Amino acid sequence: MVIKHSVEGYDAFNKTIKEVETTAEVILVLFSGSKIGDGESWCPDCVSAEPVVNNVLETLDDETTFLYVGVGDRSTWKDPNCVFRKDERLRLTSVPTLVRWGKPHRLQEEECCNPDLIRLLLEED
Repeated sequence: MVIKHSVEGYDAFNKTIKEVETTAEVILVLFSGSKIGDGESWCPDCVSAEPVVNNVLETLDDETTFLYVGVGDRSTWKDPNCVFRKDERLRLTSVPTLVRWGKPHRLQEEECCNPDLIRLLLEED
């Protein structure tokens, strides 16, 4: 069963990741452009990736923790000093970015729309 969390912003991300990394065996984090008034992200690639990621999550048997993180509005994300870009643990260069927390590999942009790549990321040791 997948345990899902959704947070907005850097501080909420840090708080939640600290909580879940002490107990979760597998943590999958999707960094996405924040959702706007219509409930969808301002980022078209993020809008495309989210349902694909969610569909893969629905097929998982094992205990996985999933964390959706809104990185801010377009201007916040595009700022070269955006904290998500500067954090040494993250070093994000694009959204969407999907990472298996604690592992080096990641999926970026259109790669997040490939269910086979998402499954490979989850199998990584």
